[in-house]
Amino acid sequence: MGMGRSLIFKLIRHLIAMQFPQVRWITTAELAQWLSNPVRSQPLLLDARTKTEYAVSHLATAQQIDLIAPDLAALGQIDQDTPLVVYCSIGYRSARVAAQLAQAGFTQVYDLEGSIFQWANEARPLWQAEQPTTKVHPYNAQWSLLLKPEYRAELQEELPLD
Repeated sequence: MGMGRSLIFKLIRHLIAMQFPQVRWITTAELAQWLSNPVRSQPLLLDARTKTEYAVSHLATAQQIDLIAPDLAALGQIDQDTPLVVYCSIGYRSARVAAQLAQAGFTQVYDLEGSIFQWANEARPLWQAEQPTTKVHPYNAQWSLLLKPEYRAELQEELPLD
């Protein structure tokens, strides 16, 4: 399903871009390069998944942000020009949050293309609390197919589609 996954991710990105045309994207490769550059100002990583998903794994230094009602007041303490990279499972929920952040006046907001599923599928580093991990919450049985089997955490409960 390797080639199939790639095609599905492209289709998903296209559909998300149609719904959120104002959202800017950053690829997993671009973000990995950015995070590995010690002289470049680092982005604030925002995880737009549920607390349950975040608890399974997340990108290093990522903060969980509520999808339904993002606490923009808490973000108000950071400069409007701070680079923000938002991600979720595949990019839809994070695009919604990225659009809200851009509308609130943040000038450097990016949605991570392919989100944490793509990041994991490329064997990039993931964290559970302070420990490295390789597993990602699969969201539900259907979306889990977008994760390579070796990166799927066991699905305890399916999350409702938004």
